[in-house]
Amino acid sequence: MISLSKLLTGQANWGDRLRYHRRDPAATPRPVVVFNTTNRCNLTCAHCYAASDDTPCDGELSSDEARALIDDLAAFGAPVILFSGGEPLVRPDILDLITHAGQAGIRPVLSTNATLLTPAIAEQLTAAGLAYAGISIDGTEATHDEFRGRTGAYADTLTGLRNAQAAGIRVGLRMTVSRRNVDELPAVIDLIEREGITRACFYHLVQAGRGREMGPDALPLERTRAFLDELIVHAERLAMLPTPVEMLTVDNHADGPYAYLYLLKRDPARAAECLSLLQQNGGNRSGIAFGCVSATGDVHPDQFSRTQLLGNVRERPFSEIWADESSPLLGQLRDREPLITGRCTRCRWMSVCNGNLRARAIAAGDPWGDDPACYLTDAEIAPEQP
Repeated sequence: MISLSKLLTGQANWGDRLRYHRRDPAATPRPVVVFNTTNRCNLTCAHCYAASDDTPCDGELSSDEARALIDDLAAFGAPVILFSGGEPLVRPDILDLITHAGQAGIRPVLSTNATLLTPAIAEQLTAAGLAYAGISIDGTEATHDEFRGRTGAYADTLTGLRNAQAAGIRVGLRMTVSRRNVDELPAVIDLIEREGITRACFYHLVQAGRGREMGPDALPLERTRAFLDELIVHAERLAMLPTPVEMLTVDNHADGPYAYLYLLKRDPARAAECLSLLQQNGGNRSGIAFGCVSATGDVHPDQFSRTQLLGNVRERPFSEIWADESSPLLGQLRDREPLITGRCTRCRWMSVCNGNLRARAIAAGDPWGDDPACYLTDAEIAPEQP
């Protein structure tokens, strides 16, 4: 996750302490953890990495098992637990789990389509101590409903978003960008301003779950660059509003060097600070400072890498799995540079990108090959000339 607002303007945000700090290479990382609480969902989104639908899922962690997971994460020092799905609000005990996380000392956040977020549920989430809700909107009404597989989904989501705001929950908009909706960015920016949303995350498409079927909808590299150009202009302007909006991109760490190169031409001093932040961040943190627990307890390096299994919390606590120095996969992910092939081997941004998203490389057929969504040119990745 890259905060364009922070890189471009220095805007201060809560997540800065997680994304930007000097790291002790000898310390075991304490990860942000996505907990896919259920694989059930009331929608069937085209890009869903979990391929969720309204079919009951056998073997999901029980309430006691979920609370034990939360307690283990708290004792391990995980700073944030992201309750996701499927749609987490279909899980009957979700309010209890959010409350338990806050009481255990982990910041609870929610990823939701918001269609089930009634005024009563919003008030209950506030009482449970929910810190933040990320709400997915993928364009204008017709486009969103098509993505989500149900007419009326957009209207229900917008109502849920407003209910959350009325209950005092901080909300952020999430948009997954593809050929099918990239031209609707101006409309989404208008929505952000009109609804008083203070945080927006723009996700690069990942071909995982049902998202594998959207491979042809992935943006061409030149269109990705154009999208970033548009987003940078919006991020700089929105950061200067009386109530600033934080703009982030997710799942493509080429965005960091791209922002740096943009600044280098316009504000070298700001560019130097941007580069320092990127070096502190270290690029992709899957299997390092970011992990995922599935609805059935499987532990993965991130939510997209379902073929990469590290263990199951029913057999060993997450903390033991994550700290296991004998794990070949964790060892590879935490020292991946010698393994990665292709353009990355001659790229000067490895220390601030870390080989980008391995899940897309896996989808392309080679777990250590190039991330095909890297849009930086050969000239941009070449070592600087003395």
